[in-house]
Amino acid sequence: MNEEKFRTLRERLLESLEEYREIGDQEIYQRIDELLLDDSMEHYMRLAERYALRKELFNSIRRLDILQELLEDDTITEIMVNGTDGIFIERYGRLTRWEKCFGSAEKLQDIAQQIVGRCNRIVNEAVPIVDARLEHGERVNIVMPPVALNGPVITIRRFPNRAIRMEQLVNWGSISAEVATLLRSLVCARYNIFISGGTGSGKTTFLNTLSDFIPKDERIITIEDNAELQIQGVTNLVRLEARNANTEGKLAITIRDLIRASLRMRPDRILIGEIRGAEAIDLLQALNTGHDGSLSTGHANTPQDMLSRIETMALMDFDMPLSAIRRQIASGIDLIVHLGRLRDKTRKVLQILEILGYDPQSGEIRTQVLYEFVEEGVDACGKVCGRLVARKGLRRREKLERAGLTLYTVTGGSILIPA
Repeated sequence: MNEEKFRTLRERLLESLEEYREIGDQEIYQRIDELLLDDSMEHYMRLAERYALRKELFNSIRRLDILQELLEDDTITEIMVNGTDGIFIERYGRLTRWEKCFGSAEKLQDIAQQIVGRCNRIVNEAVPIVDARLEHGERVNIVMPPVALNGPVITIRRFPNRAIRMEQLVNWGSISAEVATLLRSLVCARYNIFISGGTGSGKTTFLNTLSDFIPKDERIITIEDNAELQIQGVTNLVRLEARNANTEGKLAITIRDLIRASLRMRPDRILIGEIRGAEAIDLLQALNTGHDGSLSTGHANTPQDMLSRIETMALMDFDMPLSAIRRQIASGIDLIVHLGRLRDKTRKVLQILEILGYDPQSGEIRTQVLYEFVEEGVDACGKVCGRLVARKGLRRREKLERAGLTLYTVTGGSILIPA
């Protein structure tokens, strides 16, 4: 099926639908079938080709055109549309170029408008960059001309249809069973845990996994730029999502606004999808005012870099001595779990850092590494081999003791906590 014939059939389909303001999917399929039946009187088409064209026409009207095929493929985690130059996908951690692409910038712009329209957002020359999400929670970033020189750029981050469990991460080698047991107990004991890592390292997935250990009778409030978290089994759950400003630059609801509002909702725990800016100071204040057990994520190359970034972000809109910020970090955050992608594209827990407190003499935050990933070589398939090695035993045990959990330190520094 060439592009010209497809375009002709699509135009005829749109003309037949113009008289309807609202029409269901079944009626659209019926119109498509009638259109293809008429066309088959003049042009022979095999059944498989007809079925594929039927689906392609429907997707171009009601779904996301050629992107719909990729969205229905559970093996794909990222879709990158570089204007009309090409479409790239990430599957099993590897980037490849897809054989299909958009035939025109106008068609791609229609898809971009369709995506943002469903989220009550706009994207145009005046507002060329926008974040949105699709109906099943996929994260979308759109950049339009004149900022995007090669035409509209659409990046879609897909998430698993089913939440990934810690057992799966252990089976995949992303984390050891020993460390998974430790983290389970620390979450139950209401330790404040921050997850750091680079782009695509699996921070949101890991946050979802840790949230599975939260007792189901607690009141949880999630705060996100774009709703992505999949909290399982918690009935007392409040989900909050930030809102961009309108066309006049007003009525924005920021992460900071939502953190402040959540403190008046009697939360047991606050889960923040990602800390990116000045909302860091609001998170620290929440962690230091009785909201233990909270979880959040942030972008950084190392756990130490994450501490520095939190300092910088907390000082963005807040005139406060650095020593005071560091004291808040040291008392508010208990643990940093750092994730990364190795050169074989696998995602792993690379380091777990315990925050010990603030040293007034040096003015630094005291830390110690509990676990660290040590590479041990590469196998015949090119997969990086290694393991998480225990470096130190957990020192801040007060919350564990209050939760009635006993900590055992065995030879070599490994930490075991009974379920």
